[in-house]
Amino acid sequence: MPKYIFVTGGVVSSLGKGLAASSIGCLLEARGLRVTFIKLDPYINVDPGTMSPFQHGEVFVTDDGAETDLDLGHYERFTHAHLSQANNWTTGRIYLSVIEKERRGDYLGKTIQVIPHITNEIKDAVRALAARDEVDVVIVEIGGTVGDIESLPFLEAIRQMGNEEGTGNALFIHVTLVPYIAAAKELKTKPTQHSVRDLREIGIAPDMLLCRSEKPLARELRLKIAGFCNVKESAVISAYDVDTIYEVPLAFYEQGLDELIVTQLGLAEIAAQSDLSSWRQLVSTIREPSGGATSIAIVGKYVELEDSYKSLREALTHGGVANNVRVDVRWIESEELMDDEDYESRLRDFDAILVPGGFGKRGIAGMIRSISYARRSKTPYFGICLGMQTACLEFARNVCGIKDCDSTEFDADTANPVIFKLRDLVDVEELGGTMRLGAWPCELAEGSLAREVYGGAAEIGERHRHRYEFNPEYRERLESAGMVFSGMSPDERFVEMIELPREVHPWFLACQFHPEYKSKPLSAHPIFASFVQAAYANRLQNENTIEKVAEADTLTHDRASATGAD
Repeated sequence: MPKYIFVTGGVVSSLGKGLAASSIGCLLEARGLRVTFIKLDPYINVDPGTMSPFQHGEVFVTDDGAETDLDLGHYERFTHAHLSQANNWTTGRIYLSVIEKERRGDYLGKTIQVIPHITNEIKDAVRALAARDEVDVVIVEIGGTVGDIESLPFLEAIRQMGNEEGTGNALFIHVTLVPYIAAAKELKTKPTQHSVRDLREIGIAPDMLLCRSEKPLARELRLKIAGFCNVKESAVISAYDVDTIYEVPLAFYEQGLDELIVTQLGLAEIAAQSDLSSWRQLVSTIREPSGGATSIAIVGKYVELEDSYKSLREALTHGGVANNVRVDVRWIESEELMDDEDYESRLRDFDAILVPGGFGKRGIAGMIRSISYARRSKTPYFGICLGMQTACLEFARNVCGIKDCDSTEFDADTANPVIFKLRDLVDVEELGGTMRLGAWPCELAEGSLAREVYGGAAEIGERHRHRYEFNPEYRERLESAGMVFSGMSPDERFVEMIELPREVHPWFLACQFHPEYKSKPLSAHPIFASFVQAAYANRLQNENTIEKVAEADTLTHDRASATGAD
């Protein structure tokens, strides 16, 4: 019989509930327990697939093609949980399901109400996941903040579940804020007190508090919070800022969070002793890598909000860990390169360039400029989704001479549509859930960089999220000019990967899929590990070249001095 942990948040959004839930899962897995997650989001969108990255951040895609909240990416990175559409429910999806049942007559003429019909639908979703995954613990994260109107049905549902599951089977953990007031030079507990009060008014009494703050909480403050919020002092956990998100489970472990959870849920008999050795080594490598550093430029469209590329940023960190180097990521807004005549000087200081996914015409010219520079200067280049499409356009224009080629996404009437809309979507105008989504197989060409990167594998499976594809009518022209189509769908219908030959470029690779979704801190995705390795090798080569030039200049000066020349 599974146990349930309900994670709520208060005071403000963006406190890190997703990281807290992920860290809890990490700690429980370290004790041999099986965990899964479900994220309940209060917005009315059916899923985040049509939402702007500036509003919502990254859309994380699962193997079954679900477009989900970015927190599911954290869940998969911190644990071995394999997630699907069943792991993310929104208000819109819950109401849609209830309305469809009502239209079919499933409710036998009853008046449909928030209680019990909506709350029952929420509870059914959570329990169905628990039954399907056969786990020890289900961690349920409620999106939004206590006090939001939108969150009330979800909070009511988990309140009911707490009563129905009974003592020892359900646990409520509240993530809240203890802000530092600079003028008073103090951490203030009042926001936490008010947040817990609001939660208790709903009928939920938190068992534990995760208090977000800039620095660890002193015992005096923990005692104060415990007294006002009616929890034990040991249950007031300081969730202070750390250098890397992968340190969060260790900080919680040092305060005994996993022991509190195991004890309260009656899991002591089946829980093993914690083994966090690999996690400690991970954090140590991120903090002080022995190999030095490498710098990578990400030329994208949504760089103003880093959460838009959350999985990408973490995958680069994982690639750094795999090579024992620090990856210094620099975000470049692609629009800034469009009118900058000296754009090459901005890119010259980077060891590698990456162009990620995105939608729409804005900033495309800047991306193509950065790809052109990477190709000509032999700087390692990695393109993902839109980054592959723009790499094809750059090659077609500047190498094949098809100057007027374009994507029909940017110019519907282009005479040379090197990139065009998926053939299955030609007459489809709806945006939600209509892309090529989820895991699809890809066959790798023998002798290619792609196959080498994947350790010699002939076929792989990766997650996709795109509406446009490479037009196969142009394949022969690009191949004859030197482009290698190194990854294809088994039916040869979709181009999945392209590259340039090693004799032309040391590392130039692009893929239509999103490998960042499958990268984990303890198991970096092979493309990211190889890309970071190439970036670091380029850095060493450039440093060596600079040193040789400096030595040559010194030698020339010394000879000139010896002969009396000026």
